[in-house]
Amino acid sequence: MRISVQEQAFDLGAETSCFAAGHKDMGAIVTFTGIVRDLPDDPLIAMEIEHYPGMTEAALTEIAQTAVDRWSLGDALVIHRHGRLIPGEMIMMVATASRHRKDAFEAAEYLMDYLKSRAPFWKREITAQGEGWVASKSEDEDALKRW
Repeated sequence: MRISVQEQAFDLGAETSCFAAGHKDMGAIVTFTGIVRDLPDDPLIAMEIEHYPGMTEAALTEIAQTAVDRWSLGDALVIHRHGRLIPGEMIMMVATASRHRKDAFEAAEYLMDYLKSRAPFWKREITAQGEGWVASKSEDEDALKRW
């Protein structure tokens, strides 16, 4: 299991290849990549993501370990960026390895849902109209109810 909270961009292909290497006993590798998206009514100039080093890694490790244990994963990867990002840049990546695809997909969805709503990151959107902190959304909280 690997957790990385980093400012620098990551290479999706290289990360996926590295993650998949050596998992001959796994029948499924699932990946998801989150991308900074533009805003429909007020174009996004940038998103600034803040976190507390140490606390963030510990929280992500706990979330990932729960997924590994619950779905008997062979491996899990979480990469999440911080700093200033612009629309179109990759913000995060999740990968899961399992003997069967159902477990790999469910574990990846679990990780994405918990990262979206429980990971200790603070996001500020900067637009031509100004800037503001991103508030939590009820649909993100509702997504946790199935777990």
